Amino acid sequence: MTYTLLPTFGTLFESLWEFLSSGVAITIYFVILFLCIAALIGTVLIMIREEDKNKAKDERVGAGAVTDENGEIIVDDDDDGITSRFHSLVQMDRAYAAYRAPVYDDDITLTDICRNFRNYAAANLGLYYSEEDVRRFIAGIGVSHLLVMQGLSGTGKTSMATAFGNYLNNPSTVVSVQPMWKERSDIIGYFNEFTKRFSEGTLLKKLYEARYTDEIYVIVLDEMNIARVEYYFADFLSQMELSPANRYLEVVSDTWKDDPKLLERGRLRIPENVWFIGTANNDDSTFAVSDKVYDRAMIMNLDRKAEEFIPVGNDGNRISFAHFTDLVREAKARFRLSDEMREKIRAVDEFLTERFRVTYGNRIRRQMEEYIPLYLACGGQEIDAVDDMLAKKVLRKLDGLSPIVIRYSMDELEELFTATFGADKMPLCRDSLDRLRRNAQ
Repeated sequence: MTYTLLPTFGTLFESLWEFLSSGVAITIYFVILFLCIAALIGTVLIMIREEDKNKAKDERVGAGAVTDENGEIIVDDDDDGITSRFHSLVQMDRAYAAYRAPVYDDDITLTDICRNFRNYAAANLGLYYSEEDVRRFIAGIGVSHLLVMQGLSGTGKTSMATAFGNYLNNPSTVVSVQPMWKERSDIIGYFNEFTKRFSEGTLLKKLYEARYTDEIYVIVLDEMNIARVEYYFADFLSQMELSPANRYLEVVSDTWKDDPKLLERGRLRIPENVWFIGTANNDDSTFAVSDKVYDRAMIMNLDRKAEEFIPVGNDGNRISFAHFTDLVREAKARFRLSDEMREKIRAVDEFLTERFRVTYGNRIRRQMEEYIPLYLACGGQEIDAVDDMLAKKVLRKLDGLSPIVIRYSMDELEELFTATFGADKMPLCRDSLDRLRRNAQ
């Protein structure tokens, strides 16, 4: 009798290994891997599609769509008959068709504005600012439509910008800058290819609304240097170099027949009655504000809180853009930089040019010629306005120079200020010199 012996464990292992390492098994492995990758890609695509659908739904709800208790849309924004990709802007076209301008307080002066705003902020908002800071603020916006407020956190930079909108009875719009912002679409919005609608940012809506009124609009770029200003705000910086009639912001690159009325070939003319006020903190979490921004903007340093005072309450003033423009024009015509002060400024400029190879260009010279008359019209003194401009626009250009050069010439520069302006004058410039001396140690 013959018995068939069962294969040993080693024989079974060898057979299994031969199969697993065969060409057929490897083919099966690749098929399984391909199916797994395909399943993973399919899952990701489904998730992205659902996310886009939810985002589109949120945009429709934000534009006016109504949902039931389950979150399903039952009344769409298209029920108002608007099919344009710019839903909110077309809504404004309808809303402002019968617009009537309010009654403005157009008998007010720049001095009145400074006094009333300071009292309004203290009485109604509990915010206290010195007379000098309020003059610098009002004179600054009279020179440029971009004002950068910088200083220590908690000194009231954002509060002052928003308080001014409340004082004007046209609340400021606060745009919180995000660290990842790099381009224009981050601040005005973008076209959603899935919904075929433009996601209109708050800034774009305010710019469009301002085209319909003569109100003064304040847009606050809160913590503007948490991202690079010259990246996301580049278009606006470039437009500031042009005459007001030629300042256009490209929103889209094409034209649709149902686009908003004030959109010209996909472009929106930037209204003159809009001011951008950026708040900037100087710490490790922010970027340094570049010279490109500094030179085009007016700068306001807010480094300390003002003392409290007993305010005279008021309800604010509704001031038209046209009247404010007239006040600025009248101030520049009435007040001039005196010849004596012009010679003193020239002496400082010559010293900085000879010793540090630092000078200021025509843009800063023009700003100085405009700022000083406005500061005087706001009730200030000429020497205080010169002190402010030299400190924040000229002496700041010494930052970054070699510490050896600073130490070698700082005493002479301080002596020049004493001989030219007086021993107890120009406190802001002297603070700048002390800071430069400390940094050069």
